[in-house]
Amino acid sequence: MVTPAGAEVPGTGPLTGDSSGTSVSVVSAGVDDEAARGGLNCEKLVSRVLSYAPRADVDMIRRAFDVACAAHAGQKRDNGDPYITHPFAVAMIMARFGLDVQSVCTALLHDTIEDTSVNHETLKLEFGQTVADLVDGVTKLTRLELQSDRTKQAENFRKLVLAMSKDIRVLLVKLADRLHNMRTLHFVERQDRRQRIARETLDIYAPLAERIGMDRLKTELQNLSFAQLEPEADDTIRTRLNYLRGQGADVIEDVRRELLRLCHEAGLKDVQVSGREKSPYSIWEKMQRRNVAFEQLSDIMAFRVNVGTREDCYVALGAVHAAYPMIVGRFKDYISTPKANGYQSLHTGVTLRSPRNQKIEVQIRTQAMHDIAENGVAAHWAYKEGTGVQEGGYGGLRRPRWVQDLLEILEASSAPDEFLENTKLELYQDQVFCFTPKGQLISLPRGATPVDFAYAVHSQIGDTCVGARINGRLMPLRHELENGDQVEIMTARGGAPSPSWERFVVTGKARARIRRYVTQQQRQVSLDGGRAALAKAFRQEGVDGSEKVIETTLKALKQASLPDLYVAVGTGALGAREVVHAAYPELRRVQRVPRMLAGLPGVLGTAGPRTGAAPGAFVRKPAGGAIPLVGLGAGVAVHYAACCHPLPGDRIVGVVATGKGVTIHTRSCQTLENFAATPERFLDVDWDYDAMARTGNTGPMRVGRVSIVAENEPSVLAAITNVISRGDAATVNLKIVNRQLDFMEILVDVEVRDLRHLSSVIAGLRAVSGITQVDRARS
Repeated sequence: MVTPAGAEVPGTGPLTGDSSGTSVSVVSAGVDDEAARGGLNCEKLVSRVLSYAPRADVDMIRRAFDVACAAHAGQKRDNGDPYITHPFAVAMIMARFGLDVQSVCTALLHDTIEDTSVNHETLKLEFGQTVADLVDGVTKLTRLELQSDRTKQAENFRKLVLAMSKDIRVLLVKLADRLHNMRTLHFVERQDRRQRIARETLDIYAPLAERIGMDRLKTELQNLSFAQLEPEADDTIRTRLNYLRGQGADVIEDVRRELLRLCHEAGLKDVQVSGREKSPYSIWEKMQRRNVAFEQLSDIMAFRVNVGTREDCYVALGAVHAAYPMIVGRFKDYISTPKANGYQSLHTGVTLRSPRNQKIEVQIRTQAMHDIAENGVAAHWAYKEGTGVQEGGYGGLRRPRWVQDLLEILEASSAPDEFLENTKLELYQDQVFCFTPKGQLISLPRGATPVDFAYAVHSQIGDTCVGARINGRLMPLRHELENGDQVEIMTARGGAPSPSWERFVVTGKARARIRRYVTQQQRQVSLDGGRAALAKAFRQEGVDGSEKVIETTLKALKQASLPDLYVAVGTGALGAREVVHAAYPELRRVQRVPRMLAGLPGVLGTAGPRTGAAPGAFVRKPAGGAIPLVGLGAGVAVHYAACCHPLPGDRIVGVVATGKGVTIHTRSCQTLENFAATPERFLDVDWDYDAMARTGNTGPMRVGRVSIVAENEPSVLAAITNVISRGDAATVNLKIVNRQLDFMEILVDVEVRDLRHLSSVIAGLRAVSGITQVDRARS
């Protein structure tokens, strides 16, 4: 079932209305009818603004309305209505939030720069710098020709983050704009376009509304999106809700009266109790998350108790818990520890007395807390400003912390898609509240680790983190934090992010910083390798290889700078000899005798004297970063055994499996005994050390397994991962295979380049205090 344009979604309440409380469906219909007759009534909007801001500059609103009408004259919406009905409806939503005149004017004008001949200068002269900048912030600034809808979505969201970091009202207008577009989405003919817009709304705009505490707006956006994306599920859930509504009408009223009586008996006077039901999307989302049926949900019915003061909230809570059995694990105190968006309330789950035995949720809060829970930032605005709108009213609203986090993610993310992914991590998920040793409260997503905590405190602390104490005890960096944990981050001057951290962090900020560091490190390694390879290539040719000479090749090789050229050589995108020939073209004429076998098609070369392979064995030239091998024909599928983890530098052998190619084992691998009866399946292979030397590339990182015996101390685990990280390696997996009171045996899978690199890591581990034995693990 698709909700009609302007219709109120059950359980959410109207989001627009005139000063007399007319519901949104009446207002929207009225706006459209008047527009169809050729004239909108701006006084309805003016009346709404004057109801909460008697001193508002309503003349500015009238001028903005006139400019918008003239600019959009002749334009139509998908349903055939005059286009002005859209900005007018957005302005009514902003007025419903009680926002200032500049915000209302921005809503009226928000599409003028993008879709009409009105420009920024015109708006600045007519309405001032603030309104012009707000309109500019909401507008899609440029029509970028991007590669995909997802990239375009990411780029537009990036611009929205930059704009709202300067003024949060940009986000409020954008959300109101998206809300009205969602209410009229069913007029869009193409289903794929409707679903794309609905998915974007559910993934980005609904979480943003939740982040600024606008619960009613978030709920309506979710329900409207859900109706488009899962129409059958939406119909089913609404049908069940309608049935329960008819069956349980008396129950809701009885429970409401009972809660009211309990509060009065506890001495509370100013009390309001209301019953509500969960929204369709919220029900569906919980069913999916918990993998339960509709009948198994315990909190479809909830009751809200509004009391006079903060202290009264706890009195009411005591009365409810005294009357009904509390459901263990369902109590949450968001008054003493508010959510990041400012939400405050007491939540508890109780079971009704016999014969109903029904589980319900009870939320207890003050009226001020309720207003902020419903309208978030907009409610903060009203409470800060007192009478609503004042001149220069935005100054009272500070930039939320999460907006600053999004800006840091934007700075650390290298691509639009990556920014969008990390931002979604930041917007979603429930929260845990932890403390620094000095008592500072840090809110994090559920499942966060000490690494997420470190980055939340400061990016530099995250970058240099080497260990953590949780409630005074040393714990692994991948440990999941819980509510109330006190976290002390240990840092080291030479500490650096480990690539393995990305596998367990949950915050977008931490992941973006780790990826940025890893990318920089990889680039530096490639740059150094490329520089060394070029120096060797020029030296072998006996010619000058100074940077001044190499710079002359940049244009011919299509490289932007000297570092980019070094990186291209280091990654194998360019050959070192190509650079030499670009600098000294005359060297191209020097013919060298190729090491090729005549008359054998597909053979790329023969084994060199350093390979140890049989004379005449096939050589497979490295391609695409693969580790080069000798002793194989071209095009043979190669796999590396997980039982022995062969590395460049190991003595190896190939085992042929029909239809699967060749599996590479170390010659000492015990698994080879299984093939003793079929010696014809063995191939004499080895690493192509000549190719590695020529390209300076040993191929991709590979896994080596290390066996460690260490003292049974938590600090040892942190020391192991720290040493591996400092050794330019990465911990892929760590398993404690045996733990006793005084020692433990650990298996660690480490990503390294070759055997020499693994040996270096092992040497570093042997030097760690508390580690008694380190060896390479054998199958």
